[in-house]
Amino acid sequence: MAGSDPRSDAPSAAESGAGATSPAEASRPPWVPVDLYPFQSRYAQLEGAQVHYVDEGNGPALLLLHGNPTWSFLYRGVIKRLTDRYRCIAVDYPGFGLSRAAPGYTFTPAEHARILEQLVLQLDLKDVTMMVQDWGGPIGFAVATRHPDRFSAFVLGNTWAWPKADPGTQVFSRVLGGPFGKYLITRRNFFIENILANNVKLRRLSEVEMNAYRGPFPTPESRLPMHVFPHEILASRPLLADIERGLPALSDRRALLVWPTRDIAFREGERTRWEEVFPKHRTVILEGAGHYIQEAAPEQIASAIGTWSDAAEQ
Repeated sequence: MAGSDPRSDAPSAAESGAGATSPAEASRPPWVPVDLYPFQSRYAQLEGAQVHYVDEGNGPALLLLHGNPTWSFLYRGVIKRLTDRYRCIAVDYPGFGLSRAAPGYTFTPAEHARILEQLVLQLDLKDVTMMVQDWGGPIGFAVATRHPDRFSAFVLGNTWAWPKADPGTQVFSRVLGGPFGKYLITRRNFFIENILANNVKLRRLSEVEMNAYRGPFPTPESRLPMHVFPHEILASRPLLADIERGLPALSDRRALLVWPTRDIAFREGERTRWEEVFPKHRTVILEGAGHYIQEAAPEQIASAIGTWSDAAEQ
């Protein structure tokens, strides 16, 4: 990493336009609303990818991992409320948000996990509290099970980290991960316009917010990363089985579950399993929240994290 500050790895002034505008605005495409996302962009060069992340606040590391089809913008409300007590690090996987993939990158969870692992090591993150939701679970726990000594606690949104093959999962993976799903996702932008737009539940995303999610995917080709994820629910079963085998090494850690009541993908069965994985857990139910909990209830999530952290310190 360039410089002695592990947070200083950003493009050069020539690359980023630094000096022409504020750090939060430098090199920003017009679809990133600076008033909603007022964070400094940081970059790490990893395996030929330009990996974007934000690193805001002071205190122990809080690593924030998104799912499909989102990016670190998803965590803006949580970050703003926790920078007084956490160093909030939110990452964009290659192909998502402001990150750029290297040639030949195929956007699988295994590749995303490898990139995340390198970032964790490059930033030398320790005593990490990791928050995951959706695909953030498999990606994050792939790293945490390889480096259990670096992770001290977990905040679990609606997610999983083991093989799933129930009928609903199979239909979702085979349909959206197949040719028809590829057409819907790449040609009709189905994940953004339908799944994301309709699964916050407690409120409707504004047009500015929707444009921030549309922005990374302006063309059919750019939308391929969104199509890979549903296919990989079944195709990544070997990776998920490896993660599942590693979870017992983390079972003595503290865990906070922030679980929605109106998610179409992860329900009581997954929540109960997480509670069994982590006996030292606290569960907070997000009443009425849909799949994208960070958009539905950022205040409640941040408050729950603060209360849970306070309890651990007593």
